[in-house]
Amino acid sequence: MKNQVREIREAQLMSKAELARKAGVSPVTIDRIENGAECRMSTRRKIILALGLKLTDRNEVFPDDGL
Repeated sequence: MKNQVREIREAQLMSKAELARKAGVSPVTIDRIENGAECRMSTRRKIILALGLKLTDRNEVFPDDGL
């Protein structure tokens, strides 16, 4: 199942650049993740928190997490 990063980001009217800045990653990284690329657990954590969510909400953002 595809991650929900783009959907959540757009629902919050947040740009890729803004999410990248808040998460401390590059906009290219955000783009790749939104297109389904795998990423490190630490990067997932940064994105979840940058979206204003709790780490316990990880399955809403990354449904295929398996954790």
